[in-house]
Amino acid sequence: QLQLVESGGDLVQPGGSLRLSCASSTITFPYYTIGWFRQAPGKEREAISCISIEGASTGYADSVKGRFTISRDNARNTVYLQMNNLKPEDTANYYCAADHHSGCGSTWYLYDYDYWGQGTQVTVSS
Repeated sequence: QLQLVESGGDLVQPGGSLRLSCASSTITFPYYTIGWFRQAPGKEREAISCISIEGASTGYADSVKGRFTISRDNARNTVYLQMNNLKPEDTANYYCAADHHSGCGSTWYLYDYDYWGQGTQVTVSS
């Protein structure tokens, strides 16, 4: 059973930055493709980013492209989501998820994931 723990959520002003982390103590974590999702109250869950096993391929939703960067440090069993130029519409609960996928292809945003974290809250407000 793969367990994921997100951290790094906070209250930040518009234009600010945050770095979210998705960590696992499971030794097989480096062999999973990781996705980041978010869900705001009253809205559907949105897939926002994906990173493959070795980080060779990534994917971003149009809503975050150019502002968010996904990366991973397999030695630390951690995937990061660097979020810059945050906007009020980025306010949501952010989740990471893991599964075995062959990279982040053109339809990465449709991937299903078996393992999910509990989420970390990001609030962008002045």
